[in-house]
Amino acid sequence: MMELVALRTFQAVVEEGGILAASRKLNTVQSNVTGRIRRLEEELGTELFFRKGRGLELAPSGRVLLDYARRMLQLERQTSAAVRQVGECVGELRIGAMETFAALHLPAALKAVRAEHPGLELRVQTETSAALTERVLEHKLDCAFVAGPVVHPDLDFTEVAVEELVQVHARGMDPIQQPLILFREGCAYRTRALAWQRQQGHAVADAMEFGTLEGILGCVSVGLGWTLMPRRVVEQSQHRADLVVETLPEDIARVPTGMVTLRDGPTLVALKTLGAAVAESARRAF
Repeated sequence: MMELVALRTFQAVVEEGGILAASRKLNTVQSNVTGRIRRLEEELGTELFFRKGRGLELAPSGRVLLDYARRMLQLERQTSAAVRQVGECVGELRIGAMETFAALHLPAALKAVRAEHPGLELRVQTETSAALTERVLEHKLDCAFVAGPVVHPDLDFTEVAVEELVQVHARGMDPIQQPLILFREGCAYRTRALAWQRQQGHAVADAMEFGTLEGILGCVSVGLGWTLMPRRVVEQSQHRADLVVETLPEDIARVPTGMVTLRDGPTLVALKTLGAAVAESARRAF
């Protein structure tokens, strides 16, 4: 019978790219990792990896196992968290959010969750919508707040807000003659900004990438380029006085934002609390 420790080891080898890196992540020796993988292969009667020199390549059977291993390990974590939340209200909740959304709504929502579930450990990651959605599918996050709509057979998308994107540039600058400044690949705002850039026929087709919203707005404020950003993010920015905000057509401006969760995942009480708190935060903001 497969042991969870063997599945964790297998997943670590895949995600870390090899035996040595996996042993470091798991804080064990390489021989333990190698032994667990070998026993797992013997138990299943198939090779999980192709050995190529010192490297490993996932075999077709390994790809199948990886999907099930992630589901089983996620179910174990969720089961443990759900059981611990009954009565003691302790455990772990892993939350993902776009940086802009995290800045606008998460502080008040996390405060509400902490008040309702004081023993719960909250872990927050910020990334692009595409990356966050993938992490929910990979069972690495319990939920994520992303730009939508998200349509996927394994996911539920619950809308909590509709953000308004605006065009932003420095005072005295013509955005038509400037490069676009945006988030990295996978950001939903990036897609709309590029579409708007094409529609407007900007003379400068170049784009610069930054990883933080204040980094983007800071560069825009000194005339290095233009961007699209949620109106409320701009209004709260320390650079607001140096920025010109222009309204966009509705098809570009309106971005539904919601909470993504696994459709077949166990329902955690804290997730309901978080979703309600975020929706309330968004409602008050309008």
